[in-house]
Amino acid sequence: MLDSKRLHHFLATDPIFTRLLQKSTAAEQARGKLNRYFARIDQRLLDQSDASDSFAIEQQRQCIATMRMFISRRSEQASQFKLVHALWMLAGERTDEITDTCTDAFIEDITHVLQGCLGRGGFYKASDPPEFLHLQGRKAARVRSKELDKLANAADQLLARYADGLDAKVQKKRRANRKRILKELGGKKKDWNDYRWHLRHVIRDNQTLSRLIELNPEEQKGIEAAKKKRLPFGITPYYVSLMDYESHRINDHALRAQVLPPLSYVKAIGSKREKTDFECDFMQEHNTSPIDLITRRYPKIAIIKPYNSCSQICVYCQRNWEIDDVMDKNALANKKTVLQAIDWIKTDSAISEVLVTGGDPLVMCDQRLEFILARLAELPQIERIRIGSRIPVVLPQRITPKLIRTIAQFHQPGQREVALVTHFEHPYEITPESMEAVQKFRRAGISVYNQTVYTIENSRRFELCALRRMLRLIGVDPYYSFNTKGKQETAHFRVPIARLQQEMREEARLFPGLVRTDEAVYNVPRLGKNYLRADINHTLLSVLPDGKRVYEFFPWERFIARTETFVDCDVPILAFLQEIERRGEKMEDYHTIWYYF
Repeated sequence: MLDSKRLHHFLATDPIFTRLLQKSTAAEQARGKLNRYFARIDQRLLDQSDASDSFAIEQQRQCIATMRMFISRRSEQASQFKLVHALWMLAGERTDEITDTCTDAFIEDITHVLQGCLGRGGFYKASDPPEFLHLQGRKAARVRSKELDKLANAADQLLARYADGLDAKVQKKRRANRKRILKELGGKKKDWNDYRWHLRHVIRDNQTLSRLIELNPEEQKGIEAAKKKRLPFGITPYYVSLMDYESHRINDHALRAQVLPPLSYVKAIGSKREKTDFECDFMQEHNTSPIDLITRRYPKIAIIKPYNSCSQICVYCQRNWEIDDVMDKNALANKKTVLQAIDWIKTDSAISEVLVTGGDPLVMCDQRLEFILARLAELPQIERIRIGSRIPVVLPQRITPKLIRTIAQFHQPGQREVALVTHFEHPYEITPESMEAVQKFRRAGISVYNQTVYTIENSRRFELCALRRMLRLIGVDPYYSFNTKGKQETAHFRVPIARLQQEMREEARLFPGLVRTDEAVYNVPRLGKNYLRADINHTLLSVLPDGKRVYEFFPWERFIARTETFVDCDVPILAFLQEIERRGEKMEDYHTIWYYF
């Protein structure tokens, strides 16, 4: 139900806006009046000769453009929601049918955009110009330096909230975890450094995991439900050792959430798996797979997936619906199928880069990995082989000197590059062991990059900055920050696109370029990556009654070749703010989120 106080606040935000709606005899008449009203405001801003507050004016004009898009016929057609009709009904107190569908999240979003149209968004706090602007030379530089110190110190205070695995206290705790896990699983001290021991003892059930760490009732129910639905579940002993023994999730929230399936996910994904093979294929990879094991979305690169499982299973993985079990015995593609896939790449001279992923290819034995890399290296057009693997994070013991030699032999500067792309999700995953695994690659001349998925678990203020900072210190280059994919079964992980835009423009900007240089993207099904840094790659169309923003995404080919766009719904901003408030954050610290479009 719609909160009456919120509705009254919305109607009082702009009396002219409300009056235009109330005095219209139909929604279509209201659309015309509102368009003319916002056009007049925009024109006044353009005619304004005083440019002293250009930032605020530009933000106001962005809000006006967004509101005009909301009330456009094109937007209503694309979003399948008559927003003007809903506003007309609300303003005219014709609320019997509309208040049951329009939520607080809808009203809150429209109210903020409307406030922005009036220049009351509060994005830039009213204050006198900085003192250094009135000074010159060395004096101005010193005053400016002090101002920069204030910004840096404020960021550092927030950064300090997030623990990492290189901290001495955390390392001490994890040594105790390791000792307890070895005892429970019947291992010896030397076994801990043997990746084969970890693979033999992947935790696959609730009972075993409960002996190693505390599980709350919801965690236990989720695991039990996943097993009943025959959903893949597995965690390496090493990764369990990174979790705190207690189930409070204060520091290890991102780790637990990544591998412990919640009930909502199990119910959603379980029912989908029972329908069709492609029901769970959100990214529509079946439409971009010209031959078994191959995916191709871009002109110069192809993906090959020779191993269809991992050493452990991530809940939000886009391909986990294809996996029957962790380390499944049928996960390895046979040599004939692999060779057919590589032969297909060979016949296409346009492809110059191959991403070997899966599943996790580094779970394969050295011989099979070498077999695949050698065949790819024989192709004269291939100048880069990327290996996508989470092994440095979940099982760094697998990065042996032999494995490094196996991979490094195909890295030939000036002729062919081999690079590793991994997936650290939180600074709490970074450990001395993972750092050493990364450094082994670096010493062999192989670059290491990171793809982070931006979820509710790493979306607090400066949480992603904390990860990027630690990644650089251990030798990993931040590469992509993926907005969580729009799969409904993992809706509990999702963060509004506006939050990722806010993070990269407000928080990341306070850190050196080498720390912040990753690309924020939204993965569009079938079409590929949409770069959120560039507003020209997407348009905010509308806000649905439940508060979800509706975007139209333009594919990477937009300025090269004609192709279709993709319309998708985000998660409500208000729901996100309420969740992080539940986790101890203050909503007002995120107040600018409403003004990222």
